[in-house]
Amino acid sequence: MPLDPHVQRFLDRLAASKPRDSASLSVKERRAALEQLVSFAGWRESVAAVEDRTIPGPAVPLAVRIYTPEPAGPAPLPGLVYFHGGGFVAGTLDSHDAICRSLANASRHRLISVDYRLAPEWPFPAAVEDACAATAWISAHAAELGIDPKRVGVCGDSAGATLAAVVCQMAAAQGTPRLALQLLLCPILDYAAETDSRREFAQGYFVDRGTLEHDRAHYLGGQGDVNDPRVSPLKGTHIEALPPTCIHTAEFDPLRDEGQGYAERLRCAGVRTSYHCHSGMIHLFYGMGALIPYSKAAYRQIGADLRAVLA
Repeated sequence: MPLDPHVQRFLDRLAASKPRDSASLSVKERRAALEQLVSFAGWRESVAAVEDRTIPGPAVPLAVRIYTPEPAGPAPLPGLVYFHGGGFVAGTLDSHDAICRSLANASRHRLISVDYRLAPEWPFPAAVEDACAATAWISAHAAELGIDPKRVGVCGDSAGATLAAVVCQMAAAQGTPRLALQLLLCPILDYAAETDSRREFAQGYFVDRGTLEHDRAHYLGGQGDVNDPRVSPLKGTHIEALPPTCIHTAEFDPLRDEGQGYAERLRCAGVRTSYHCHSGMIHLFYGMGALIPYSKAAYRQIGADLRAVLA
């Protein structure tokens, strides 16, 4: 299918602004660019409640934001531990607030967004350590958070989906915590990949090769290895015990093929997996609701997928 007309207009506007080459951006500029981009979300859904608090982390306390969907009854809700995107160098609780609200309402889960440490100040494996620690703590304290301990899942978008996938693999290998599901939105799953979609959409489709390489260099620093499954979870070898999985990709996203490839691997390993590629869409389309109206329909599909897993 061709690009969605709203997506095409966004890309035309982006090209007309003549953005600087990603490789030339400082980390500060990269972060500011993401903040400006997510401001395009334009609208934020109402939720029943939002609470900011702090939980223990492996090196520093971790800020989290808890979203209760609307409507929410008195019974414990399923829970989603959420990790934001931003290439491991950008993104905050505030930058992805609109996405979290929409995900909480669509899924009818209580969603806990985790403010994990970012590179280059905290390079790999800091984000992985934070994500694993936050998931373990939330699982252990599910009842006090109003979450059903048997229905705790993880989710993330882009680099945050990398973290969600890594958390699932490590939890499965250790046998704890027992996770009910994982949701991966436009995930980065193989930092060494040279897929058809990475080549075809390397330039001109919002997330370009330069951005991915810029973020990877800052994230890995001098210690990370692109072939480490904690960096590239598509390379994980023990995936049979993973929980039910929902993967959503975009047709014109350079990361599309690795998301589809992971879905195929999981199915072959016997993991219950649903996969949906959103036609005509680009990376992070779900975070630009004011410009891309289709994002609302996508959230309905995502919510239906998650509820089906828990049904």
